[in-house]
Amino acid sequence: MLQEFDATSRPEQGPPRLAALREAMARAGLDGYLVPRADAYQGEYVAPRDDRLAWLTGFTGSAGFCVVLRDLAGVFVDGRYRVQVKDQVDTGHFTPVDWPETRPGPWLREHLARGRIGFDPWLHTVGEIDKLTAALEGAGITLVPAGNLVDAIWTDQPGPPMAPVRAHPDDLAGASHADKRANLAETLRAAGQRAAVITLPDSLCWLLNIRGGDIPRNPVAHGFAVLHDDGRVDLFMAGDKLGGLDDHLGPEVRPQPPERFLAALAGLSGPVRLDRDSAPVAVAEALRTAEVEITWGGDPCALPKARKTGAEITATREAHLRDGAAVCAFLHWFDEWAGTGITEIDVVTELENCRRATGALLDISFDTIAGSGPHGAVIHYRVTHDTDRTLTEGDLLVLDSGGQYRDGTTDITRTLPVGTPGEAERAAFTRVLKGMIAVSRLRWPQGLAGQHLESIGRVPLWQAGQDFDHGLGHGVGAYLCVHEGPQRLSRLSDVPLEPGMILSNEPGYYREGAFGIRIENLVVVEEAPPLPGGDAHRAMLRFSTLTYAPIDRRLIVAEMLTGEERAWIDAYHATCREKIGPRLDKAAQLWLDRATAPL
Repeated sequence: MLQEFDATSRPEQGPPRLAALREAMARAGLDGYLVPRADAYQGEYVAPRDDRLAWLTGFTGSAGFCVVLRDLAGVFVDGRYRVQVKDQVDTGHFTPVDWPETRPGPWLREHLARGRIGFDPWLHTVGEIDKLTAALEGAGITLVPAGNLVDAIWTDQPGPPMAPVRAHPDDLAGASHADKRANLAETLRAAGQRAAVITLPDSLCWLLNIRGGDIPRNPVAHGFAVLHDDGRVDLFMAGDKLGGLDDHLGPEVRPQPPERFLAALAGLSGPVRLDRDSAPVAVAEALRTAEVEITWGGDPCALPKARKTGAEITATREAHLRDGAAVCAFLHWFDEWAGTGITEIDVVTELENCRRATGALLDISFDTIAGSGPHGAVIHYRVTHDTDRTLTEGDLLVLDSGGQYRDGTTDITRTLPVGTPGEAERAAFTRVLKGMIAVSRLRWPQGLAGQHLESIGRVPLWQAGQDFDHGLGHGVGAYLCVHEGPQRLSRLSDVPLEPGMILSNEPGYYREGAFGIRIENLVVVEEAPPLPGGDAHRAMLRFSTLTYAPIDRRLIVAEMLTGEERAWIDAYHATCREKIGPRLDKAAQLWLDRATAPL
């Protein structure tokens, strides 16, 4: 099994570790300390040795941070984790704080009259610290670079990951790394910049057409890179990882030990491009100390990486069909076994087995979320031996999962009934479905961002006085991270959507202590053909669906759907039969025919 079911943290671990951290703060003359869920590379996901937030607090979500004061410790989490954090931390010692509704600046002003707040400059971005500094102006509270106090007390901290790096084929990438480097170097020259510093693991791997294994579920490698305006790259990565890659990297990519990174920064000629949102403070300070001119700009890899090439889209379509067949094989199994006393762990195990049976699975793209009954309301629930629950009559099961294949990254959510679903659950499911269909059918003028479209997936819920506390959709990589920026379907995202961008479309609804609902397909942005009577001069975009697996008809209240919505469901299910049916055995084909019958 790729997924494990041991609990990685417990609430009782937090109090003694919090006390030890406060002792370290006192020795350093600090009144507070910031503990983020971050590493020096500033990607969304971290290796076990870098999950300091989980080690300190017990909270294992993929986003959050803790602000530790002498007599108070706030754990800041967003809406995805408001239920989970209460289960995972000792709330007698850690106070959950709703973020971003409450931001750390005002929170510190409220709870600290004045003082010194320490932070590790490798674990916080320039933008993060600049914003917090501005929010604390005039409050008598100072941010102080203070090294890593957590590592100093984490006596059994795992070592750094050292997974081997491998080449990613040009025919799957759609461009050689020489072409990518040349194109980005041209943008640097056009902007008058001599170099750009790259820290994000998926950016580095995309740029050099390499993949690694330093972070669970994400085929990325830890390292830093400096891209020069002539296309050369200095790659700062442990040499043990790069064995056998000399021919792939070529003479213009120069591997160097990570220990030389700061000295190399000091030797650069400016202007050097840094991204405020991904460059650690330590990198900016190294350049400033050496008096190297900094130009602030986005990660130069971010948008080109998000705009998938034709080869990447072709490859990921095949990955999604393969994955869809695996999911359908599982759904067939589930319909036979759902009422027999199976557990959430049984569900996760069988689904992974179905993906393994493809012969192409390299990893799962994240730990499968299999939340039954009240667990379904924990948006990023991860089953353990301690929490495993038997599926019972009337439950809904939220099943969110994905695979990593050489040709693509998948992410799909289906909500499944155990026995006969309740009418309230069916009505809520249908509202969620209506939102998902509205986004799937959408056409919009080129230039709009995710924040302009996100509400469309919520309107059916809003009309019933309901909503959900997560974004409508995230970007997805091409055999890279299942969460990829900068594109999102979020009220916070101002990045215009462009052809080739892959996103999730995943509205949901959650009733704490009772049930959860989520439906998710991946979609890719493409140019929309003109319509009769439309403005010929106005470029329009639309989504093309990548994910194919039945949406459970037993949960649909057909009378709540419009004629166009029913037609969309029937057409989608017909496409499932056409594309997935030939990949299934006879019994699963017969099941698929029944599961996709017209409404």
